[in-house]
Amino acid sequence: MTRSLDEAVHAVHDVTSLPYGSSRTARILAEVERIEAEGPVEALAFAYNTLVDAYVWGEEVDKAFVPFTRALRLYDERPDVFDGADAHSLFWSFKWMTGHLVDFPGVSSAQIDATLADMERRFVIAGHGLNAVRHSNFRWQQHSNPDPAAVAEAYEAWVATPRDAYSQCEACEPGDRAAYLVGAGRGDEAVRIIESVLPEEPSCATEPADMLAYLQLAYLDQGDAEGVARAHFLGLGHLEGPYDLCGPHARNAEVLGRTGNTERALRMIARVTDVLVGSRSPGERLMVLTHVGIGARALAQADPSTPVSLPGVPARDVAALAAWVEAEADTIAAAFDARNGNDACSRHLVLARGRAARTLDVDLAVLRLEGLAGATVAAAPGTSDLPPADTVDALLASAAAVEDSDPRTAAVLYRTAARDAEEAGLLPTAGFALAEAAQLAALLDDHAGAAAGFRRALGLLHAGGVDARDTAPVARAAARVTTLDDDVVALLATFDRLVDVLGGSSPGAAGGAAPGHGTAFAARESAADAAELLELRDSRARLLATAGRLVDAAAEAFALTALHGAAGNRLDEAHAAWLAGRCLAGTGDHEGALEPLVRAATLFRAQRRRQLSTSVSDEVLDVLGRLGRSDEASLVLAEIAGEGR
Repeated sequence: MTRSLDEAVHAVHDVTSLPYGSSRTARILAEVERIEAEGPVEALAFAYNTLVDAYVWGEEVDKAFVPFTRALRLYDERPDVFDGADAHSLFWSFKWMTGHLVDFPGVSSAQIDATLADMERRFVIAGHGLNAVRHSNFRWQQHSNPDPAAVAEAYEAWVATPRDAYSQCEACEPGDRAAYLVGAGRGDEAVRIIESVLPEEPSCATEPADMLAYLQLAYLDQGDAEGVARAHFLGLGHLEGPYDLCGPHARNAEVLGRTGNTERALRMIARVTDVLVGSRSPGERLMVLTHVGIGARALAQADPSTPVSLPGVPARDVAALAAWVEAEADTIAAAFDARNGNDACSRHLVLARGRAARTLDVDLAVLRLEGLAGATVAAAPGTSDLPPADTVDALLASAAAVEDSDPRTAAVLYRTAARDAEEAGLLPTAGFALAEAAQLAALLDDHAGAAAGFRRALGLLHAGGVDARDTAPVARAAARVTTLDDDVVALLATFDRLVDVLGGSSPGAAGGAAPGHGTAFAARESAADAAELLELRDSRARLLATAGRLVDAAAEAFALTALHGAAGNRLDEAHAAWLAGRCLAGTGDHEGALEPLVRAATLFRAQRRRQLSTSVSDEVLDVLGRLGRSDEASLVLAEIAGEGR
């Protein structure tokens, strides 16, 4: 039976609440096919636009051209079925399509020119401004024109055209302008533009992550180490989200490589490994390869033997990584040059690689532990103007006051409080203060400082006789940043001790009523210990996975799945099942991984954690593909969604 317009629109709109990914795309594709087959045609424009959006932000932009073309045909044949929002989305999508056509060398220059001409024709006929058209033309010239003067002319034509309803949003335009200015050696202009808008807290899909990454590059070229550090720490808080941020990650990798922050650079590179090996369009992959290649080349200049391990990348040290990345980039650039009929892309690569020689030492350490007791604390760069404080309590209060606005300064204040408390023999206070500093260091990507801080904090807490239940959260936080083999082994020993105490197998275990308290108090204490014990075991399972003991981690995760299920902790049960599935998949046991992953996705869905459910569903689809059972995908997704029950 044909649905009503309201029913069809509601079904499409419901899809937009899902996070971007294969599950969202599959859902909207099914809705489009149903509306095409059954109607109502009045819902088709909204459905096409939603599918285009899903493909663009779901990292399958090449598939967006078909529904976009169908939407254009529908607009020509039935403009009456497009309301204002539908028409705006269609014209806005023109920017995505023209921009992304550039990213595929198989799309001819003639086709891109024709699409740009059609875009301008349609915008003129519709009475829209031409800022978006000029921007699209500039991006094409920037990619394909070997004449810097012509590119500069296209840039100036864009920025001189009045803004309109189809211009880049006010949060995105500064980053777009900075992308050109930094590459053109006009970093001073980029700094002025970005710094002028930062107080307004701009925000959009990839902003302010994009502009802050370009700001780092601009300051780096200026030799301003403090500017780089400030922009870097500002940007770290914006590198997570529902949108593809491989560009900011790649640019951060270049900055970290050129500033001598080896471990951080390698962690940042690891976050775009999927792009390095080909999970994006050729154009986007070339961009990531370019920035990562510059960072890797800078690292190789310092120490070519630095080890690396990236899935799918045939390199075991940074020298080999740089060589492999550059060879991959050269191949893609050559394909674009053949399409463009010139050597513009290869020229861009040569010029960009010259940045690897322009390095600058930038200290990004947040937490240092040298001389914790009886020594002067060295403040992190830019944190010399600390609020005056004469006591441990005052230091702690000052740290708490600036923790959200200036976490670098707060970390130094907590670190100083820990020093003074230890000197005064207040070991529990010193341990907790140092744990706070370590947690802030972890948030600011100083994993080495955080791991060392947590390690020392746990020692202080143990020496100070702190209760296992109060120590356990610090141990769990330490597990999230501890990666070195020796440290993992030591931390696992700490976890084993805490689990034994809270589990009741050691003399110091909590249990029974404390003096002066009744059975109700004892029951509450026992329940708190049981809850913390489960949390500890969860973290220990993840620590086992970090140590590469995937079979042990999976076994513990399965046990936790049952315990959480029996206790009615459905969300924790889902996370434990997810861990079990991922660990088994990591061992190559995809058959064994399927059931816990499906269980996790189903539980997340039931708990209305749709983003988590979608993420796990994507892993389920991957496992089905590896098992050669992709034809079961729709049935499994229906099971996860609870359909038919």
